[in-house]
Amino acid sequence: MSVGFAVFVAALLGLLVGSFLNVLILRLPVMLERGWRDEARATLELPPEEAEAFDLVRPGSRCGACGHAIAWWENIPVLSWLLLRGRCSACGTRISPRYPLVEIAGAVLAAALVALHGVSAWTAGGVVLAWGLLALALIDFDTTLLPDGITLPLLWLGLLLHAWLDPGFLPQAVTGAAIGYASLWCVYQGFRLLTGKEGMGFGDFKLFAMLGAWFGAMALLPIILLSAICGAVIGLALQATGALQRGRPMPFGPFLAAAGLLALFLGPQRLVGWVLGGV
Repeated sequence: MSVGFAVFVAALLGLLVGSFLNVLILRLPVMLERGWRDEARATLELPPEEAEAFDLVRPGSRCGACGHAIAWWENIPVLSWLLLRGRCSACGTRISPRYPLVEIAGAVLAAALVALHGVSAWTAGGVVLAWGLLALALIDFDTTLLPDGITLPLLWLGLLLHAWLDPGFLPQAVTGAAIGYASLWCVYQGFRLLTGKEGMGFGDFKLFAMLGAWFGAMALLPIILLSAICGAVIGLALQATGALQRGRPMPFGPFLAAAGLLALFLGPQRLVGWVLGGV
């Protein structure tokens, strides 16, 4: 298989997966909240709520404004949004451009990784990681949630790939996962003791542990430095423009995810040299 054809196939697959990621980003937080309510009602010995089945498949895609069932031809990645001019075919309500942008991002990430690293099991794992980081970043941005159902499987995937493809790096990966979780847990506890507030959530610990499992303990310092700098700059910019009110929490997951993507493309050794070399 030529590299050009592999890149084309990766981009096409990325468009399709990007369409699925849109569903995942929208529905998984709702599924989690429903699950928590059901657990609470069961603990209180209350009858379960009667509600329409809701998961990643049911109900079918609908317009949020008028309930119009989305036909197959209205669900083709990117193309349908362009043909519909970004509006519902039934009621004309504007469809967010984020939908095609996520699909394009899924395609670009997959194609770029295949072009950069070639066709291999490690590249396939990296593509899955990139898609997962994209989903986690947007879910956290929308809801301040980082679902375990995405983070923990990716953590185990990183460890298993190292065990299979690069056993010599496995101790670094295991150490990275442990240090990643423990370091942010300590920061969280210290901040809570000093201020009485929670500065971040447990999902951030698990996401950082997952990045440690993929890139090793040495990559954790540049990843957290990049995340903190980007978070501070963007947070100050949002406050200056009034888009973020002072004192309002800003999710940290998107910045961790962005630094993780950079580590994925550069490689952990180049990331360490690039960041720490300039410190």
